Amino acid sequence: MGLPAGRSASRSPGAAGRRPAALPLLLLLLCPGARGAAAPGEAEAPILYLWKTGPWGRCMGDGCGPGGIQTRAVWCAHVEGWTTLHTNCKPAERPSNQQNCFKVCDWHKELYDWRLGPWNQCQPVISKSLEKPLECVKGEEGIQVREITCIEKENDVPAEDIICEYFEPKPLLEQACLIPCRQDCIVSEFSAWSECSKTCGSGLQHRTRHVVAPPQFGGSGCPNLTEFQVCQAGPCEAEERSYSLQVGPWSTCSMPHSRQARQARRRGKSGERDKDRRKGVKDPEARELIKKKRNRNRQNRQENRYWDIQIGYQTREVMCTNKTGKAADLSFCQQEKLPMTFQACVMTKECQVSEWSEWSPCSKTCHDTASPKGTRVRTRLIRQFPIGSEKKCPELEEKEPCVSQGDGVAPCATYSWRTTEWTECRVDPLLSQQDRRRGNQTALCGGGVQTREVYCVQASENLLSQLSTHKDKEETKYQSTLKPSAAPSLSITFEVTASKPVDLKSCTGPVPNTTQLCHIPCPIECEVSPWTAWGPCTYENCNDQQGKKGFKLRKRRITSEPTGGWGGSGNCPHLLEAIPCEEPSCYDWKALGLGDCEPDNGKECGPGTQVQEVVCINSDGEEVDRQLCRDAIFPIPVACDVPCPKDCVLSMWSAWSSCSHTCSGKTTEGRQIRARSVLAYAGEEGGVQCPNSSALQEVRSCNEHPCTVYHWQTGPWGQCIEDTSVSSFNTTATWNGEASCSVGMQTRKVICVRVNVGQVGPKKCPESLRPETVRPCLLPCRKDCIVTPYSDWTSCPSSCKEGDSGIKKQTRHRVIIQLPANGGKDCTDPLYEEKACEAPQVCQSYRWKTHKWRRCQLVPWSVQQDSPGAQEGCGPGRQARAITCRKQDGGQAGVHECLRHAGPVPALTQACQVPCQDDCQLTSWSRFSSCNGDCGAVRTRKRTIVGKSKKKEKCKNSHLYPLIETQYCPCDKYNAQPVGNWSDCILPEGKAEVLLGVKVQGDTKECGQGYRYQAMACYDQNGRLVETSRCNSHGSYIEEACIIPCPSDCKLSEWSNWSRCSKSCGSGVKVRSKWLREKPYNGGRPCPKLDHVNQVYEVVPCHSDCSQYIWVTEPWSICKVTFVNTRDNCGEGVQTRKVRCMQNTADGPSDHVEDYLCDPEEMPLGSRECKLPCPEDCVVSEWGPWTRCSLPCNQSSFRQRSADPIRQPAEEGRACPDAVEKEPCNLNKNCFHYDYNVTDWSTCQLSEKAVCGNGIKTRMLDCVRSDGKSVNLKYCEELGLEKTWQMNTSCMVECPVNCQLADWSPWSECSQTCGLTGKMIRRRTVTQPFQGDGRPCPALMEQSKPCPVKPCYQWRYGPWSACQVQDAQCGEGTRTRNISCVVSDGSADDFSKVVDEEFCTDIEPTIDGNKKVVLEETCTQPCPGDCYLKDWSSWSLCQLTCVNGEDLGFGGIQVRSRAVIIQELENQHLCPEQKLETKSCDDGQCYEYKWMASAWKGSSRTVWCQRSDGVNVTGGCLVVRQPDADRSCNPPCSQPHSHCSETRVCSCEEGYTEVMSSNGTLEQCTLIPVMVVPTVEDKRGDVKTSRAVHPTQPSSNPAGRGRTWFLQPFGPDGRLKTWVYGVAAGAFVLLIFIVSMIYLACKKPKKPQRRQNNRLKPLTLAYDGDADM
Repeated sequence: MGLPAGRSASRSPGAAGRRPAALPLLLLLLCPGARGAAAPGEAEAPILYLWKTGPWGRCMGDGCGPGGIQTRAVWCAHVEGWTTLHTNCKPAERPSNQQNCFKVCDWHKELYDWRLGPWNQCQPVISKSLEKPLECVKGEEGIQVREITCIEKENDVPAEDIICEYFEPKPLLEQACLIPCRQDCIVSEFSAWSECSKTCGSGLQHRTRHVVAPPQFGGSGCPNLTEFQVCQAGPCEAEERSYSLQVGPWSTCSMPHSRQARQARRRGKSGERDKDRRKGVKDPEARELIKKKRNRNRQNRQENRYWDIQIGYQTREVMCTNKTGKAADLSFCQQEKLPMTFQACVMTKECQVSEWSEWSPCSKTCHDTASPKGTRVRTRLIRQFPIGSEKKCPELEEKEPCVSQGDGVAPCATYSWRTTEWTECRVDPLLSQQDRRRGNQTALCGGGVQTREVYCVQASENLLSQLSTHKDKEETKYQSTLKPSAAPSLSITFEVTASKPVDLKSCTGPVPNTTQLCHIPCPIECEVSPWTAWGPCTYENCNDQQGKKGFKLRKRRITSEPTGGWGGSGNCPHLLEAIPCEEPSCYDWKALGLGDCEPDNGKECGPGTQVQEVVCINSDGEEVDRQLCRDAIFPIPVACDVPCPKDCVLSMWSAWSSCSHTCSGKTTEGRQIRARSVLAYAGEEGGVQCPNSSALQEVRSCNEHPCTVYHWQTGPWGQCIEDTSVSSFNTTATWNGEASCSVGMQTRKVICVRVNVGQVGPKKCPESLRPETVRPCLLPCRKDCIVTPYSDWTSCPSSCKEGDSGIKKQTRHRVIIQLPANGGKDCTDPLYEEKACEAPQVCQSYRWKTHKWRRCQLVPWSVQQDSPGAQEGCGPGRQARAITCRKQDGGQAGVHECLRHAGPVPALTQACQVPCQDDCQLTSWSRFSSCNGDCGAVRTRKRTIVGKSKKKEKCKNSHLYPLIETQYCPCDKYNAQPVGNWSDCILPEGKAEVLLGVKVQGDTKECGQGYRYQAMACYDQNGRLVETSRCNSHGSYIEEACIIPCPSDCKLSEWSNWSRCSKSCGSGVKVRSKWLREKPYNGGRPCPKLDHVNQVYEVVPCHSDCSQYIWVTEPWSICKVTFVNTRDNCGEGVQTRKVRCMQNTADGPSDHVEDYLCDPEEMPLGSRECKLPCPEDCVVSEWGPWTRCSLPCNQSSFRQRSADPIRQPAEEGRACPDAVEKEPCNLNKNCFHYDYNVTDWSTCQLSEKAVCGNGIKTRMLDCVRSDGKSVNLKYCEELGLEKTWQMNTSCMVECPVNCQLADWSPWSECSQTCGLTGKMIRRRTVTQPFQGDGRPCPALMEQSKPCPVKPCYQWRYGPWSACQVQDAQCGEGTRTRNISCVVSDGSADDFSKVVDEEFCTDIEPTIDGNKKVVLEETCTQPCPGDCYLKDWSSWSLCQLTCVNGEDLGFGGIQVRSRAVIIQELENQHLCPEQKLETKSCDDGQCYEYKWMASAWKGSSRTVWCQRSDGVNVTGGCLVVRQPDADRSCNPPCSQPHSHCSETRVCSCEEGYTEVMSSNGTLEQCTLIPVMVVPTVEDKRGDVKTSRAVHPTQPSSNPAGRGRTWFLQPFGPDGRLKTWVYGVAAGAFVLLIFIVSMIYLACKKPKKPQRRQNNRLKPLTLAYDGDADM
């Protein structure tokens, strides 16, 4: 950025200043012929090409400031705008394309800045000021301008604007403003007329008014504030006095001439010599006393140098004036005693001060730009105090901000917040009142709250270097002193960082939080699978097969590993159980099935054998190499039978049932059963017959092992003990989130237990499967207690307090920043210390000491002697005295101490009287005697006559000079009464009392029994407020017990038991509920969201194993033939079987359960039709299982099942049927698709021991058949379907954090120093806002309590006396007033009552905030006939400049005025001007003025202007809106029966109509024809008369005989009246209505069209889901 260096810097900065220069160039460009017009010689060759320039580019250069170069583009262009060759333009006129410039750099920002000038006066906008409205509403819009210059700050020299614009845009040069409407002067109403100025003859009386609002913004001035009128009293009997004695003002005080002073001194010395001569010579002791006195007086004179009191004199003129004000000879004003023309006075001295002292050092002794500056002070002393001067002394102290600078100034200390470690996480603060877990808090986990302490420390910049060196030292020390048995410590790095705490006020910025939510991991209990079936008898160790003893084992596995945490055992139950057994083997053959029955000897039927299909398995049931079973007994072939024709046919044996008992004992034995049934009977001849029924069932023993089950039982792991045999590893590992420093060992107890018996010998359990008893562990690092160093001692009181005798203490403290852990060093050192302060300095108080009054100094005789009646050496004078400053103990002190601490300066001079021979001399009044307390007693005070006055008779006159005064003693009676409102209920401090519910953290601060207070006031018999202690029977308060109810949380019942899973197969839900027992009140914890029956539910997904309950069937019975064939034992019949629902276990179906637990759709048939083959018929087996349909299901694919022929038919028998059955695969009938289905997420599940915090959301995986039914997961698993879903996810339950409050602050100072309405306040703050369903914060965060009532004493002026002119009638006099001590209760409506002055002795005499008390002032008493100004009126109310009630921002203004009073009309020309005085004010209001009018009285009414507060004024209301006060008609209404209407138009009386002339004026009033309607009483009711023939004939209808209507269709202007049009319109509408009704009545109605199938539609109710429908 740059600018031309050659430009003038003094040019106008505004853009307006550059416009005229640009205008000719613009004209030149736009008007090419303009130049030709100026030069006639060139008119023939018009200029077609002009040079054009681009903007100046950026200022470029190596250095900053002047000396840069900037360039711009220059090209030649045609006048039409297109660019052309340079040769077409004149080279001589080519502008420069380069110039010098000022290169602005960033550091110039500190050197240059905009200087903003003041806004000038608001000027009206020219375009708008031409058309001014008739009525000004808001004001006139205007514009005000200011000057803005870019200056170089250091030299205050103007610079180019472009420099400042580089950093900041140029501020606005002009702005809109408002010129308010003119406001004329507004005055009040006139007062009442004064009394007549003369008691007889012709006089004047006046009335005045005052200014309410001054003229503003060009408004008109104020009218006269005074009105006069001549008044006549009775005739004068005596001659009117026409001369008055007038005194002039006192002259300035002047000193007597040196000759007069010398004479006076000579007279004084000769008098003293005479006295000394009379006294004679004193003894030496007396001389010594006199010497001491003289020294003391000399010292006092030195101290009194501040008051150089000189007593002079002043004179005044006395003259006689007549009533016109002209002077006359004094003989015309004859009176006995003339006024004094001289008096003694004090010479005025102005305040004199010394030179300023040097500046004190800066209060801030360090360097820091961020914190506020320090201050430095300089003082000066008073050399001469002002005497008799109105001007005060100038300020004696001056302060200014400063910053310490220089090389030696250290940087300021910075402070920062530090925090201690978080305390351990606690869950109990989050529990509700009713939670049962309050009793046992050790097992709680989940979300909790932890706290820490915040303290402030001084931040050290060299902390890192200190830390590194300190750490090196400590490490070497630690290496040398480390014992092998001690766990290493981590406290080294903390010792340096633990800075000592400082005052919390030193730290700024946000305070770190002191509470936070935390989480205790919840223990996950061990979960195991169900037991497997008992395995075979096997060796304990198959690699070491010794002896004949073995074990049968059953196992279970861990499905969920346990984790630690509070309350978690961390141990799983035993996973293996063993039963001792005999003849163990590690490998055995397992039969998979039987082969076909092969008849012996190759026959087709008859007895034969079946070979078993076997595999070799180990003890875990896993298939292994067949070679391993070489020692096992191979299963022998099984005998079987292939039925020959006509033989009995039996079914295959059923599978063995599950064992009846899991073990065998003395009373129990395991049994298994299998059965078969007859499929066909044998023929009568030759066939093998069927066996009896007992042979159709087989029983075998099972689970023959004894019921003695053993298992290893493990105890919990013990404490981790350091293992000294293992060297500590160098790297720090982490374990359970904590740093670990060494390896240890843990042990546990392992015992062999027999189930239901107890511990047995270890040989009973398999030794090889014994769990481990020792394991390695990691030792967490030892953490010692770490505390900060002690803070500095708190400061003792630096300034003394009067009456404070308590022993002050100073304290220091330190903070624990690391709590001990893992066996570290405990915190044993004290955290708090205190000691007594040294005895504080005695409070030094100061007082003024007044010395004896000096000799009374008279006015010089040379001045007095011309005054008639003056006597030399006596009369009035003035005397001075010395005052000094003393400490309370009498020691000398500097006068400045008394000025600061001892109150007002006592009077330095006073008037005195040197008695003349004829004067009476009396002593001063003594004090009043004390009252003895009796009501009605009197107290007295006395004085005596002294000197020669005792012999004078006039002095003995007790009426003129009373010597004793009596006064009744006050009759004090006091009564106490309560005042004000009750305070809040305040709990006693330090008590922990809870009324309701269990103690919850924070309860003691919030509720319980407290007290409320009401202040007591004490009044005397005169209703004056006195000290409360005078009403001895009452204290300062009435106290009343009150209760702050404790918050009660929402109370719910305990959780109900979980319901059964809603589905017996697959995923369902289970539900439990709580119901509301008690609603919350008094700010207790809110309830969770309840349903319409006040219950809250928890629904979680559950999964039911589809095979946990199964249908178990017994074999079919023998077919019972119902339709007998020609032969016996064959034909069609029915067979049945038992179907039972049983619980499925690892050992097979065990217990019979209710049928509803099994799937009813899957229930097998319990009966079926059957066909019993005849002996010669073919017999086939049961149908085998259906083959699987190929997926996807398709009707073109089939499934089939087959049956095998068991017995071939005889020759005559029925042949075997087709042994294969086929059916098409139909979807959802016999063929199904399977797919996984995932349920929705459950709600967030917490541990039973948690309140909130981290939980788990779960969902379930189902295998769903294509018809929607949930089936066993194996169906989906067999298909190998992909499972991509996550079944668990973490979640968070918001913690119900109760609102935590800080302690109450101390009570504040009283809001009022005295009175009834004072309050003390204490507050508390929220340290932890409530969260979730926690207890909300109470609304009462502030409490108030009334202060003890104290009377308000203050000094108050009495009224000014009338102007007193001593011994004259007019001229300059004095007026006086008293100050009295008054008491009030501090309220605005309490009119202060006067009390004895002793109550105000401790109060500095300040009145209305002014320390200068004025009890006497000069005044002017006007002479008869003088024209003078009245006293100032009181200040008006503060008034703002407003529009529609909104302040325009011009500030408030107050006004007062002085009106002129005329006593003689002929002196009117000598009157002064009335006066007006204004001042600005802050507490203004908006006032509106509006016209008011009274009711009309005839043709006139009163109209006046009123302010919005009800004050009647003159001015202020807009004249254009003034209502009429007169409504008389012009010309007047002179016609008979006419009057002037409200519209100021002549109209006729009722009963007459107006006849108007052509020019619109009333010509005459004509009587309207009258129609008489007879009434009920009128017997001639049918007679109608008309007076239209004789309109002037009076009516003969007697009053009350009928009703008369006057129809006046024409108005006073001769036009039809409005009601005539209305009646005509109404009649027209009525006529149309009648015609329409006749038309509709006569119209022929249509027949209604018949509707077919017009059946009723059924009513449908739309249910919208509302349960209350």
